[in-house]
Amino acid sequence: MKHIELKGTVREAGNKATVKAIRKEGLVPCNIYGLGMKNVLFTVNAGDLKTITHTPNSYIIDLELNDGQKFYAVLHEIQWHPVTDEALHVDFLAVSEEKPVTINVPVKITGHSEGVKMGGKLLVSSRKLRISAQLHELPDLLEVDTTSLRIGKQIVAGDLHYEGVTIVSPKATIICSVRPTRASNTQAQNA
Repeated sequence: MKHIELKGTVREAGNKATVKAIRKEGLVPCNIYGLGMKNVLFTVNAGDLKTITHTPNSYIIDLELNDGQKFYAVLHEIQWHPVTDEALHVDFLAVSEEKPVTINVPVKITGHSEGVKMGGKLLVSSRKLRISAQLHELPDLLEVDTTSLRIGKQIVAGDLHYEGVTIVSPKATIICSVRPTRASNTQAQNA
């Protein structure tokens, strides 16, 4: 999985006015925890944060704080402003190379399915799947081949298997399916 660097500035816990002042400066209050460590409060530049939040990709974040602390982390939770869609607060989860990491990874649909060739319509229901793997085995994306997918059939998370990766999403999670269309019904009647 790709790594992305993010620099932060350690901060003290504050009241609402303090947090509001931080946001006015173009910074986003953040928190990192996990692996039995004490919570660390910090801020990051809102523009730098968008390279992580405004992309379909998933990253391992190489977080470096101004006091010299360094962490491997994953995005855990984001609180968004309901009107402006700006990040209000971000939680990061510290990860290590010794323990498996659980993260959402994008799904890439490949192949030209049999059902689409017969006039059906491919519907993609899940753009990401939650997986667990060792840090060095995390894939950038999960490829799902739809070549043999026929009309009325679907691919679910339980159908997928990748080496070194455990799919954590429920087995019944629908990834994609081929729905019949009028064109496919006409082709079937003419055949």
